[in-house]
Amino acid sequence: MDVTAKQIRGFRLRAHHLDQKLPAGAVVEAAGACGMQNSPPGAWETAMMNRLEGCTLPRLWDALYQEKSLLQAWSFRGAPVVFPTGQSEVFLTPLIAQNGEDPWVYTLGISGALDYLEMPFDDLLGRLKEVIGYLDTHTVKSKEELDRTLAGLIEPGLPQEKQALWRAPSMYGSPGKQTVGGAVVSFLLRPCSFSSLVVFGRREGIHPTFTSYQNWVGRPPLPLPDGEKELVRKFLRAYGPATLNSFASWLGCSQKQARRLWDTIADELAPVSAEGKTCFLLATEEKILACSQPDEDQLLLLGPHDPYLDIRDRGILLEGKSLQKEVWKTVANPGVILKGGRVAGIWRTKTLKDKLDVSMVLFEPMSSQERKKLNALAQEYAAFRQIKLRNCTIEG
Repeated sequence: MDVTAKQIRGFRLRAHHLDQKLPAGAVVEAAGACGMQNSPPGAWETAMMNRLEGCTLPRLWDALYQEKSLLQAWSFRGAPVVFPTGQSEVFLTPLIAQNGEDPWVYTLGISGALDYLEMPFDDLLGRLKEVIGYLDTHTVKSKEELDRTLAGLIEPGLPQEKQALWRAPSMYGSPGKQTVGGAVVSFLLRPCSFSSLVVFGRREGIHPTFTSYQNWVGRPPLPLPDGEKELVRKFLRAYGPATLNSFASWLGCSQKQARRLWDTIADELAPVSAEGKTCFLLATEEKILACSQPDEDQLLLLGPHDPYLDIRDRGILLEGKSLQKEVWKTVANPGVILKGGRVAGIWRTKTLKDKLDVSMVLFEPMSSQERKKLNALAQEYAAFRQIKLRNCTIEG
């Protein structure tokens, strides 16, 4: 089957619940489609606003902090991700690498510390796992304090000749705030998260808090058969048709690990030709893809790192490498103006006390009615953030 970029956009909009919002109470369904990255902090809230009718911050915070039907933990690519608590066996456990499947993208940088300490990765990861049970009875405020606390617990068990090196200033840019040991812990917290040994707790002001899954939820993770298969299915529902390379990039894992996971559902895959390239989707969704068409007039303001934008095949959403560089940056991604599933511009915000300024840059011409719609969407966003919109400028 040959499919067009337009069909793919329509298929993905539907999978991400961006073609039509879900009822206000469908918080778990919205977050469970493919997880919600929460970097920068608050990104998941903006993503949910675009997927739920009448979405409010208090409702989202209740789900995350009171009901705990949602959970935040380091997940794919080592990013903080919000997902249904009952699906930790999908969003966490399958990410545990088996022998020969390292390194992960987010632990590559640890080599400098390993060389300095002359200690292997697995040894230090094992030492962290020995002491991280501290979080079963404690909650730690701020990431810096978490690194310091766990590094301090590890130090007494190190060989005597390693302890001074462990306390030495970090080689990673914050020597006044971080030690080598603290840096090691920072890198290794991600693989510990996959074992549910550390999760995010309630946010206190500008600082997150951290504890264990057991301490936060009050029970160990529930067993979920075929969690690995479901992770691949979620990816293909949200980003299909796709390739193995795209899957590995989304996870931030080695090709070997991606291949092992991908092969668990090999008998469920169907090949299609997408933009001249062989890609795959779930065979059960071929008919849905064939009939998919986006509403070309639909306008949305997606926040930075919205899951819909979290793809490797960026040309499906935006043609032109130069414009793509304006959207997908190394740091500080802008929000995106979406029209019919295509990236039609970018937007940024600036908060001044209790007021919000929104600035938009269009990549294509828009009518006066469409500009009014964009202004209305900015008003909706400000209301969601419980702040007053002061200015909304649209260039282009």
